[in-house]
Amino acid sequence: MAMAELIAARGISKAFPGVRALDQVDFVLRPGEVHALVGENGAGKSTLIKILMGVYRRDAGTLSIKGRDVHDFSPQAAQACGMAAVYQDISLARSLTVGENFFLGHMPTTGWGIVDWAKAYEQCGRLLGELGLDDIDPRATLSSLSVAKQEMVAIAKPVFENADILVFDEPTALLASEETEILFSIIRRLRDEGKGIVYISHRLEEIFAICDSVTVLKDGRHVRTMPVSDTNPDELVRLMVGRSMEDMYTIRRSPPGEVALKVEGLTREPRFRDIGFDVHHGEIFGLFGLVGSGRTEIMRAIFGADPVERGEIRLDGRPVRFTHPSQAIAAGIGFMSEDRKNQSIALPLSVRTNINLANYPAISPFGVVNRTAEREAARTYIDRLAIKTPSDAVAIRNLSGGNQQKVVLGKNLASKSRILVCDEPTIGVDVGAKSEIYKIFEKLTEEGVAILLVSSYLPEIMGLADRILVIYEGRQMGIVERSAFDEERLVRLASGLQA
Repeated sequence: MAMAELIAARGISKAFPGVRALDQVDFVLRPGEVHALVGENGAGKSTLIKILMGVYRRDAGTLSIKGRDVHDFSPQAAQACGMAAVYQDISLARSLTVGENFFLGHMPTTGWGIVDWAKAYEQCGRLLGELGLDDIDPRATLSSLSVAKQEMVAIAKPVFENADILVFDEPTALLASEETEILFSIIRRLRDEGKGIVYISHRLEEIFAICDSVTVLKDGRHVRTMPVSDTNPDELVRLMVGRSMEDMYTIRRSPPGEVALKVEGLTREPRFRDIGFDVHHGEIFGLFGLVGSGRTEIMRAIFGADPVERGEIRLDGRPVRFTHPSQAIAAGIGFMSEDRKNQSIALPLSVRTNINLANYPAISPFGVVNRTAEREAARTYIDRLAIKTPSDAVAIRNLSGGNQQKVVLGKNLASKSRILVCDEPTIGVDVGAKSEIYKIFEKLTEEGVAILLVSSYLPEIMGLADRILVIYEGRQMGIVERSAFDEERLVRLASGLQA
């Protein structure tokens, strides 16, 4: 007998002004199944998920949840049906504790109607322990946790609420390998309990590690649904974008020029200590380590965003010490933060404004913005980086993740950056946009730009970097030359073990 369907969406269509986001798409989720949803940004994944979760209303098609046809579906109705989603942008109350986030809206009370804090934290702590997250304090304010730990809390919350249909949207974007394994164990537990999971990820190896089925979308249309065991990563890439996976990391390598940046003995206890390396013009220099190893803190210190206790930084042979990012920008250093939406772009503002954010001092004589120069800079980098936007006046929040990241690149290039720090530059970016960003890096290195690439994703950093510095708990474990790249060796170093 055929397995019952938790979700049955058939012939789903949805249009927005000027865009047909979904066109006759089918999607089915069964109990005890982890079903991957893959496709480039703009393929329709997010729109489909928002229709399934009641955020958007479909224009056409039928939708049934647990065998019941639904029409005027809403987020509240989805929650009542036992559905929960963990989105890429963590949707928790950061000013509240972990326990308060778990019980938000239904805190346990004593017989006197007073919040039973002891019970709330005990129950929250017990579940976190069962899920392998006993290093998270239920009493800790969420904002005090690392972004990765916040993500693990967001993942644990729907488990606590006993949802039986769960959507995970890029859940491992900021997770280290150990945390990813914890997530996978949680998903396997949920699958074994008969729950259904929709899993969205641009990391294809995860699809083959955890998923049973996969549905491919392209340009708002259903391409194919198949068992994961019947396909392979290269076929999925071809179905999504029409190119092979091998092509993604194939970039031309420029001969290195003079030393652009030299760091010696850089220390900020307890974050990192005695860090030393150099980066040449035209080189992609990688920094690899587990989440929390200190990679981001090192880059922020170089950029002047965080103070350092001791050490020396030299730009083109000149000693420098930045106490504010504006000084680094003026000296030709650009920074792409891993937290794009909170630290690299201004979501309500236009593409034009975002491209010029670091460039306004240069185009604002006497404090008055030169609007012609502003528009010219925006148009230059929209064209150069092939940013897909209806106009430079569109709010950047309306662009896909890949195009938002291209705007961040444009912002740094508009301010004449010759050293570019890229911290997890392809988080939340689909395989097609990743390939485009890699080709931009290729062109930049040909122009002599030095790139510092921080990435948790081994295929990416091994594919792009000329050399890799490995960091473990703030300590430098070694610099590995490209000829000696080996995944096992890099993971051992990143785990504090000698290669």
